[in-house]
Amino acid sequence: MNIDIETRHITKAGANIFLELGFDKAEAEQYYAESQQQINAILALKEQLMTELEKWIIDNQLKQLEAAQLLNVSRPRVSDIVNKKTSKFSIDMLIAMLNRIGKPVSLAVG
Repeated sequence: MNIDIETRHITKAGANIFLELGFDKAEAEQYYAESQQQINAILALKEQLMTELEKWIIDNQLKQLEAAQLLNVSRPRVSDIVNKKTSKFSIDMLIAMLNRIGKPVSLAVG
């Protein structure tokens, strides 16, 4: 049995995927704008959660290894938090780490 794994098309970074999927121009632009808003909101939320973790590290004068032990993650993961590498974390993971240090997260819809 042969499985077809040939690449037929690659979408360039930043391109409007909705145009490439065949949506008409106006609709594709609307979907693209909406998706960018959602992505930006998620990134902002992750950065806010990471800032809270970083503030905790600074306030407690912790070295990254000490913070890692308390957060139950590796030292490089703490470095990723401090350097705001949002793509390396889910919102769930960031909330779990905040809960581990006694900083429960509340959600407000508004």
